[in-house]
Amino acid sequence: MTWAREADTAAFARRLAALPGTRGAFIALHGDLGAGKTAFARHLLRALGVRGRIKSPTYTVVEPYQPPRGLPVWHFDFYRFADPREWEDAGLREPFAQAGLKLAEWPEKAAAALPPADLRLSIDVLAGGQRAAHITAETPLGRQLLEALRA
Repeated sequence: MTWAREADTAAFARRLAALPGTRGAFIALHGDLGAGKTAFARHLLRALGVRGRIKSPTYTVVEPYQPPRGLPVWHFDFYRFADPREWEDAGLREPFAQAGLKLAEWPEKAAAALPPADLRLSIDVLAGGQRAAHITAETPLGRQLLEALRA
């Protein structure tokens, strides 16, 4: 997919949010600094009904949200992790054991501790500020979501 504008990112987030399985998925977000991982997460949270300020979890590692309908959402940012064991030390096993949507930026920094992602979204910056978004499925739920997105 190519996202030419922010509105394209928002439209994709709305499509994903409308799929029932999304609210229980683990989505790994990959891309360089400034690629649009946090922007995508914000659009997805808005599409799920989250109101108010949506902060980047860069310094807090995790920001929890409770949409008005459905399961909770946890937005993680592992950018500052130097060792995957920091995931365990930070007590993050509990949110991953609960039902709800998990969005993780920089998941490779905690890779050894994380479960398999249902969906892996990689965002690359193209010339002119466009974004190339590549989405892959790694679990049965992920394949179900990806198939629904392609329909």
